[in-house]
Amino acid sequence: MLDRMTTNADEPQTRPRRRTPAGAAVLREDVTEAIRAAVFEELASVGYARMSIEGIARRAGVGKTAVYRRWKSKLHLVLDVVSALAVMGLPAPDTGSLEGDLRLLYEVTSRALRHPVASQIIPDLQAEAARNPEIAEALQKTLREGQESVALKILVAAEQRGEIREGFDDELALDVISGPLYWRSVVIRSPKLPKGYLDTLARATAQAVKAL
Repeated sequence: MLDRMTTNADEPQTRPRRRTPAGAAVLREDVTEAIRAAVFEELASVGYARMSIEGIARRAGVGKTAVYRRWKSKLHLVLDVVSALAVMGLPAPDTGSLEGDLRLLYEVTSRALRHPVASQIIPDLQAEAARNPEIAEALQKTLREGQESVALKILVAAEQRGEIREGFDDELALDVISGPLYWRSVVIRSPKLPKGYLDTLARATAQAVKAL
């Protein structure tokens, strides 16, 4: 009897092929990016509570299987998107000074936090976090790790240059770096930063960190 043929959920078939071992299918990057874009749009449109895998798949133009092959739940899918907002994987600035590095970090972070979609998504997820401990823990971990992955590298480089003392309080330093911009952009949601604000913030934060 002929082998039964299967199709890849992400890739149209032009000829029959033998069944591939489980887990061996290649995930198409264009499909993955379409799903991520659909998550942004769905979150901004209906919010986390009403968002569904079905709605995401429909908006991305794929089947539900394509989504579940990449993420096991709605929460994991959203956290992947939040990670991008949290500048995870962004190379640490290397301007040669603590103040210069902070200025570049604030520029990138400010753009991400004030993006129209991000400004809707983050407050919505914070509201969900107040009702769901799992979301609260995951969101806090994702956002914090995303920011720390870059900020800590900036601090270590400053320590190696002798700009800040050895054995500095890294937890407090990270709070000092991340707090002000997050407060203005996410908590009070200032629509526009005052002229020169990021320059002043970078200078003040550098001085504060040096004093720790």
